[in-house]
Amino acid sequence: MEYVINSQVVLAQTPEGPLSPYLGPFAKSLKERGYAPCSIHRSVLLSACFSRWLNQHRIALAGITSDHPSQYLRFRARHLRPGFGDAAALDHLLGFLRSAKAIPPETDPPRRPTPAEHCVQEYERYLREARGLADATIINYVPFIHSFLTDRFSDDSVRLSLLSASDIVQFVRRQAPNLHPKRAKLLTTALRSFLQYLRYRGGIKRDLAAAVPVVPNWSRSSIPRAIPVDQIRQLLDSIDRYTAVGRRDYAILLLLARLGLRSGEVTTLELDDIDWQAGQISVRGKSGQRNELPLPKEVGKAIAAYLRNGRPRSICRRVFLRARAPVRGFLGSSGVGSIVRHRIQRAGVEAPTRGAHQFRHGLATEMLRQGASLGEIGELLGHGNPETTKIYTAVDLEALRALALPWPGGVR
Repeated sequence: MEYVINSQVVLAQTPEGPLSPYLGPFAKSLKERGYAPCSIHRSVLLSACFSRWLNQHRIALAGITSDHPSQYLRFRARHLRPGFGDAAALDHLLGFLRSAKAIPPETDPPRRPTPAEHCVQEYERYLREARGLADATIINYVPFIHSFLTDRFSDDSVRLSLLSASDIVQFVRRQAPNLHPKRAKLLTTALRSFLQYLRYRGGIKRDLAAAVPVVPNWSRSSIPRAIPVDQIRQLLDSIDRYTAVGRRDYAILLLLARLGLRSGEVTTLELDDIDWQAGQISVRGKSGQRNELPLPKEVGKAIAAYLRNGRPRSICRRVFLRARAPVRGFLGSSGVGSIVRHRIQRAGVEAPTRGAHQFRHGLATEMLRQGASLGEIGELLGHGNPETTKIYTAVDLEALRALALPWPGGVR
């Protein structure tokens, strides 16, 4: 006797066990997240078999734990060849059941933090509550401090009074050569901040922040190389805008090239951030502040084309979504970076780098060549510090020569 679930999944027999009432809602949730019918059928069939196994072992709904799927899959492997994605399908099932509050949330036994982790947690609390720093800054600082304390004290008790200038210098010398110059600069900035915090708290009496070495020539070496205008044009022309993915990628690259957005700003862009009437776009900057930018007609048309004929249906408010299930926004800026790398490679463009930041530098360079002031460039790019804009334009010697005053004595 056949049993139909949600008019799309047909089972050979009526489901039994504690999960039976949830198979239909589970299939619906998979469909809403963009999974293909074959994947939905496979996941529901596997869940029905898992429910039957739970029933045979007299495991009630409230007693299901994260260990049971692996136990069932080992049992299943004795009779059937394991399928690719079986474990992920049951993980999705348990996640659905927890979100529906059908089973209790998974709770791991609390682990006592190591002395280094405890010290880092106190420093993180200070940055957030006393200094009021943005989450992005804290996320960048904390791993460096954890590495420093773990390097110096391992899992032993953290005796801050034992810290010396030699400890700091040796740590930076070991770490900095393995980091991008910009990250190396961030490492030293985080260390100075932490050591100033320790002195403020009374953990150390000497000004060890002064012992943190300076990363030489960091600003010049960390400048991303600009992608030329003709290469941007070649890259955009190579994208097939008759496909949903093509329309999405075209709009993303236009935002990078025409507005100089960071990859993270493109990732977090939401539908409500676009004011179609005013022709503006609201962007969340690095420090959490919002920048209102004009929306060029070319960029607006590209986004609208994707929203109308490319963006999957989803409750997610992000503008740009994954093309594959689960359909949701990108988890981080690496998703946009991956699109840039893929498109550059596919177009055969000889770009300076494979990263997204080259478009930002390219826009600043082109604006400078067109006669824009550093203030105008900094305003568009959302720079809080004018010195940041100077760094972006420092290598454009050709444009700077054009802006230089003539030598009063004439040619010699």
